Amino acid sequence: MTEQMIYAQLQPIFDDLFDTGDVALAPDTTADDVDGWDSLNHVMLILQVQKRFNVKFSAHEISGLENVGALVALIGKKLGSA
Repeated sequence: MTEQMIYAQLQPIFDDLFDTGDVALAPDTTADDVDGWDSLNHVMLILQVQKRFNVKFSAHEISGLENVGALVALIGKKLGSA
């Protein structure tokens, strides 16, 4: 799966979770860039991403995520496309 495909599948997750419909995902997007992205919504985001991509992240992997680009790279790694 390409990075572009991962971003395309992440977009509706972000739109639904943060209920804005205008979150422009980019590799450098962080929680500071998205209204409502707090610790609770971070957990919800990770759960939805794991379910959508049928992957599991360790606590260590999750704690190392600094931005959306890192999340996309981790998903790609889990799917064997990175």
